Amino acid sequence: MSTSSNMSSEMATQVAREYYNSSDADGFYSEIWGGEDIHIGLYGSDEDAIKDASRRTVDHLLQRIGDLDADSTVIDIGSGYGGAARRMVERFGCRVVCVNLSETENERNRRLNEAAGVSDRIDVVDGSFEDLPLENGTFDAAWSQDAILHAGNRPRVLGEVDRVLKSGGRFVFTDPMQSDDCPDGVLDPILARIHLSDLGFPKFYQSVARDLGWEDLGFEDLTGQLVNHYSRVLKETEDRQADLSRKISDDYLERMKAGLRHWIEGGRKGHLSWGVFLFGKP
Repeated sequence: MSTSSNMSSEMATQVAREYYNSSDADGFYSEIWGGEDIHIGLYGSDEDAIKDASRRTVDHLLQRIGDLDADSTVIDIGSGYGGAARRMVERFGCRVVCVNLSETENERNRRLNEAAGVSDRIDVVDGSFEDLPLENGTFDAAWSQDAILHAGNRPRVLGEVDRVLKSGGRFVFTDPMQSDDCPDGVLDPILARIHLSDLGFPKFYQSVARDLGWEDLGFEDLTGQLVNHYSRVLKETEDRQADLSRKISDDYLERMKAGLRHWIEGGRKGHLSWGVFLFGKP
């Protein structure tokens, strides 16, 4: 069982950093996703706003992870614009460390934290989650949304989470994945678009967690929401193309639309998976 990318960890990190630092990517995600979050949303209808659906995902993960309070410390790996961290502080008053490889996203995160008056509760660290610049046993909980797919060495990411978690800590995360029984080759158009050679899959993450000695506290299969989300993003992109093209290159928008169609097709055919993992460190 292997989903370690053929590219080196350093190369995978650099590819992801360059992409998310680009003005086109930053413009697209901040405009289409609402400027707070960059992850798959939970939809009640086709008309739900992307921003609202994304916030619903955050709130759902907060329910899964359990009680936090002002004394809790949480690490968010691949934190994007920091919407989840600000929501955690708003709800629980906890301290959050955001680790993210995109300096562009991190600068926006810091500005939003300042505007929300929570900079004293959230630290934003430029770094890779494959080599967390943090001490052992620091955090009560760990969090990640749709980021681990970009890692060149995914087992190492979970190993780093294990290292920085306290005993009794919990790790909640989501990740766009291939299905456990995905045929070889069918996801090549998606992988080419995101410059990866493979994706994780549910049994893979569960196996890595088992090797770490973690308790599996349940995986929620919510793959239908992946299709809902990318369908909604595609529609929004098409509806707003004239406005978006003033800020984002036409080439980027066309490639994005093609990529979204591949994600939607892969989800509908059962080749993709998405959901919520929760693990506990003994």
